[in-house]
Formats: sequence, structure tokens, C-alpha cells
Amino acid sequence: MPQGDKSAYTDKQKRKVEHIEEGYEKRGVSETEAERRAWATVNKDDGGGKKSGSGRGAKTGNSAAHKGGKIGGEASASRPASERSASAKKAAATRKRNEERAS
Repeated sequence: MPQGDKSAYTDKQKRKVEHIEEGYEKRGVSETEAERRAWATVNKDDGGGKKSGSGRGAKTGNSAAHKGGKIGGEASASRPASERSASAKKAAATRKRNEERAS
């Protein structure tokens, strides 16, 4: 199979690439760079295309789509409790105001 051939990928993986690519393009990344990054992400998540053999379909368990919670939270945790509380109260007031406008 020549390098760059996408025939070994499942339909689901190809759909995943299209979706990721659209996201990058919305953020201003060029079309070719968005495609490159999308395929890299799918390869990282799924370990590449379809592979034959027993046990080759095992999950890696570190999907890029599920890493957010591990990385985030440090900035918030380092702020004092009073600042976090004020931020939470402001957010609650905004949600209440938006809800009143919607109804």
C-alpha cells in the first residue's frame, strides 16, 4: 500500500477525519494543514487504519478526544476561593438573566 493511501481506514475513521478537519478550518487553519492534523489525530486515537490479526483492535485508552479533564483545572485551582466564588455567582446571574430573556 503506497504512503498516503487511505483505503485501509474504516468509514467511521474517514467521517471522523472530515469532522475534525472542519473544526480546524473553522479556526482558521489552512485546508491542507487541517487535513494533515485530522489524519494525525485519527491515527493517534485509533492507531491507524484496519489491521488484521488477533487482538489488533484493542483500545489504546488515551484518545485525544477524552484528554480534556486531565489537562484542565489547574488555573482554577490556583485561584483563591473568594475569586472562584465571585466568578460562580456572576455565572449564575448571567444564566438567570439569559433564561429570563429566553422566556
